[in-house]
Amino acid sequence: MTRILRSMLYVPANSWRMITNAAGEGADAVILDLEDACPMGEKETGRVFARDAIPALKEQGVDVFVRVNSLETGLTETDIDYVAVPGIAGIMLAKTETKEHVTAVDEMLRKQEKDRGMEPGSIELVALIETPVGIVNLRDIITASKRLVAVGFGAGDYSREMGAGMGVTGIAPDELFTMLLYARCAIATTARAFGIQAIDTPFFGLVIDLDGVARETGKVKLLGFCGKQVTHPRHVAAVNKAFTPAAAEVELAQRVVDAYRKAREQGLGATTLGGKMIDFGSFKRAESLLALGDIIREKDKRRA
Repeated sequence: MTRILRSMLYVPANSWRMITNAAGEGADAVILDLEDACPMGEKETGRVFARDAIPALKEQGVDVFVRVNSLETGLTETDIDYVAVPGIAGIMLAKTETKEHVTAVDEMLRKQEKDRGMEPGSIELVALIETPVGIVNLRDIITASKRLVAVGFGAGDYSREMGAGMGVTGIAPDELFTMLLYARCAIATTARAFGIQAIDTPFFGLVIDLDGVARETGKVKLLGFCGKQVTHPRHVAAVNKAFTPAAAEVELAQRVVDAYRKAREQGLGATTLGGKMIDFGSFKRAESLLALGDIIREKDKRRA
């Protein structure tokens, strides 16, 4: 079954209080963060907390990913040695720039799975794209490992490397959206081309701007993203709602499927519904939406 990653909530791996609260926030996945949210002096604590929390969060129906430090820091292998344990859904690799980054982490995970008696390939991988180099190497990155289930966008470091500096903190989210449009389109399009999920960057506006969160999430959904990273729990509900087919959408999709099937039984390749043309493309789009809705309902049922 496809893993649903509408919302991926970051939690500092060195905060046991925030980790224990994470299961109740409603996110599809929790990212225990050993990178930016975990100070250098707290890395060891974060590793231990992450390792110990994974089984408990898994029991509560939470998909647990751990964001490990980038390969250039020299900390990645130690991070993985601690957290590649039964119950983990996957690893998110910070600042992924090349296929070699992916294959290096793939090998680290392969070794841990073998040493710990885990099923080969059971630990998934999310490549976090945070630099222009990562953008131009997207195809090679995405095809470098069968573990790769998603590619995420990190707009903070990306905007800095594009020369925006601190200017991004002084502009409205809608203006920032225009600046990040190319990178978002590249990530979503390449991910879709190779059948993996694209997960958008966190919202950079005010924490209390829930309308802004919903508006931005709706926009990136149209670009092809399947989910969004979240840095504050109050954003989870808006993000989940945006990536969940609405009741009216589900109803229309079912009507499209029924109308097309009836037309096909009559030997027709197309028909109309409500004055609009319904063809095979419409049928497949509707089927996909219904399937997604079923998967989400099943997931939410297990979490209830």
